Amino acid sequence: MNIDSALFQENERTSSLGDARRYMEVGELVCECGKVLPSVTVAYETWGELNQAKDNAILVHHALSGDSHAIGWWDRMIGPEKPIDTTQFFVIGTNSLGGCQGSTGPTSIASDGKPYGSRFPMVTVGDMVEVQARLLDRLGIEVLHAVAGGSMGGMQSLEWTVRFPKRVRKAFVTASCAAHSPMQIGFNEVGRQAIMRDPQWQGGDYEVGSGPDDGLSIARMLGHLSFLSPEAFELKFGRKLRDKVVPSMTFDVEFEVESYLNYQGDKFTKRFDANSLLHLTRAIDYYEWKDVERAQCEFLFISYDSDWIYPSSQSSQLLDMALSAGKKAEWIELSLPYGHDAFLLYGELQGALARQFLTN
Repeated sequence: MNIDSALFQENERTSSLGDARRYMEVGELVCECGKVLPSVTVAYETWGELNQAKDNAILVHHALSGDSHAIGWWDRMIGPEKPIDTTQFFVIGTNSLGGCQGSTGPTSIASDGKPYGSRFPMVTVGDMVEVQARLLDRLGIEVLHAVAGGSMGGMQSLEWTVRFPKRVRKAFVTASCAAHSPMQIGFNEVGRQAIMRDPQWQGGDYEVGSGPDDGLSIARMLGHLSFLSPEAFELKFGRKLRDKVVPSMTFDVEFEVESYLNYQGDKFTKRFDANSLLHLTRAIDYYEWKDVERAQCEFLFISYDSDWIYPSSQSSQLLDMALSAGKKAEWIELSLPYGHDAFLLYGELQGALARQFLTN
């Protein structure tokens, strides 16, 4: 299979233009860490129509750097006549608690009129799910036809199945895991250290427009190295030089792959907050899927043989946990060369499996 050039565009095609983002206040939240957020806002978007029984809703969870505009970053999966069919289902996308795309996070304004910054509490995947549940309460949705998501989004979907088991019928979890391995935690820690060692981080209390862009850019560059497969990098870049025939023998950009990583890192600083990256990576490093016996839904787990950062062994473990708890579950490994980003960037095989799972 040929490597799609779209792989080397921004991996989550978020969009603040043309979306229909709305906001819901869901009240005070006592976080699992013990600290209190006096008021929490959830940014969300919806597509399709809620049926009379209010039982056709699908809650879609984004990965680390995504947002509520799920029909944008998962455009291969969500839309009219697509696998998550908006002519059949009422689809809801939210921005996760701790994010920077409308939901309450470190950039939000506290009661003293200043951004939370370093005062923002450590939040968990459980906290994220709690505020999503409150949103659904206000929308009058008691039961979800399904929860769906990949990577960090898959963790939120898993948490829904055990925190609110009576509210979930199906869980579609792709390229995710029950708990991070030491290597996954290590990658996230390098990204966090890149941010926190940037002098502009200022302990988390930087001003908007003068934050730790250098550290955030490096963290994103590291992330892009993990998103794709070695095969994808080799086929796209090889050892090609950037705009030259022979090396210049300097530390300037020499190779095409260096140019690509620098571009993606710098681009990321224009749309994402460094403190949000710290909080979200810490939340998923803390996460463990426990009490699987509580779940009452059916599961579909999907993984990719070229995904080395969330390897198939972790999805196999999810299957074993679900089956051991007596749940109906299936795991399918897809053979594609796209790495971790396969769940975002290629919809044909994954989409067919999701469509069958959601409509049966």
